[in-house]
Amino acid sequence: MTRYPSLGAAAVRLIAALSLAGAATCAVGQETVPQLVQRSIDTAAAQYGGLLAKVQRKPGFPRTVDKAEVVLVGVGDWTAGFFPGSLWYLYEATGDAKWRLAAADYTARTAPAKFDKSQHDLGFMLGAGYGNGYRLTGDPAYRDALLAGATTLVTRFNPKVGSIQSWDLWPNSTWAYPVIVDNLMNLELLTWAARTAVEPRYRDVAVTHADTTLRNHFRPDGSSFHLVDYDPGTGKVRGKVTVQGHADGSSWARGQAWALYGYTMMYRETKKEDYLRQAHKIAAFFMQHPRLPADKVPYWDFDDPAIPNAPRDSSAAAIVASSLLELATFSSGEQAGSYRAFAEAQLRSLASTAYLASGGEGGSDNGGFLLKHATGHKPAGKEIDVPLNYADYYFLEALLRLKGAHAGS
Repeated sequence: MTRYPSLGAAAVRLIAALSLAGAATCAVGQETVPQLVQRSIDTAAAQYGGLLAKVQRKPGFPRTVDKAEVVLVGVGDWTAGFFPGSLWYLYEATGDAKWRLAAADYTARTAPAKFDKSQHDLGFMLGAGYGNGYRLTGDPAYRDALLAGATTLVTRFNPKVGSIQSWDLWPNSTWAYPVIVDNLMNLELLTWAARTAVEPRYRDVAVTHADTTLRNHFRPDGSSFHLVDYDPGTGKVRGKVTVQGHADGSSWARGQAWALYGYTMMYRETKKEDYLRQAHKIAAFFMQHPRLPADKVPYWDFDDPAIPNAPRDSSAAAIVASSLLELATFSSGEQAGSYRAFAEAQLRSLASTAYLASGGEGGSDNGGFLLKHATGHKPAGKEIDVPLNYADYYFLEALLRLKGAHAGS
């Protein structure tokens, strides 16, 4: 297995200038891919060392920063698994046992999620921690936790709809059976469980959900609605909206990133050509978008009328970079090269001083997190221009994938 105030015009121009300056420095200074990766990992180790020291004896999981204070969330939060996942990636990148011990500690803290039937995010909550832990250690207890989580997740599947329900219904909600595009990210837990437990129903659920999403979530240009609401009795579509984006018809950047990652992963898991075609289409939409900034770190929504004074979303860039590096392995020739080059350019931007914390003594910069300038839920006024734990997680994953791609080239 392998989720403050907005930037003003001056700040946006500064980010662009710094990113371009950083790119020029790389060209002149000849920072190689191994150097880029090592510098970023060194920064991550410094930052997370400081963050870990601040939070390890407290309950909860670091998610972001608010008013210079680290925000901790409980095990029921959809982002709870990303911090242990990042610790596992640091262990993989460095081989340092301290990261393995910390990762094991925080992974164990997410154990209650495997029986949580109230939400669909178990792939996020368990996969980042238990999934990477099992991949790196082979601990059978991690395997058992993942299988328990898969068994819990499939209880939210409705065969008439052909999808796993995302959110439980909110008070006064007009939805009947909401399914968000992010839900694609939880399907890897099911495809893995199907192979591991020799339980084909789990794979059938994952494929059916991916097929239903492919049929109903996307516009002709490859962009995605955030949420599709279904009639749970008939499976008919009741409505299509974009809750966390600018408008129902807009293209929320992280939604496009989840979709790209999801269909790339589902092609890897199933080898269904429909999924590969969709991944290519989503990639083209993102990479060729006329409102994508020069540093390839998107605005939070491609259709925000405030562009170029709209907030960026470094989390979307990190997810896309990781996705494209995997999609390149399923592509060939010029197309594969373009995906790798685009992802590398994104990572060079993210690893520049415009986005990456300083990694100074004690990891005090950016609250101890890695990436700056992420956007969580702008319409709700939440987590705007802040660090986010899932931005860090996918940044580290992308760095390791870039390192692997470079080593294999």
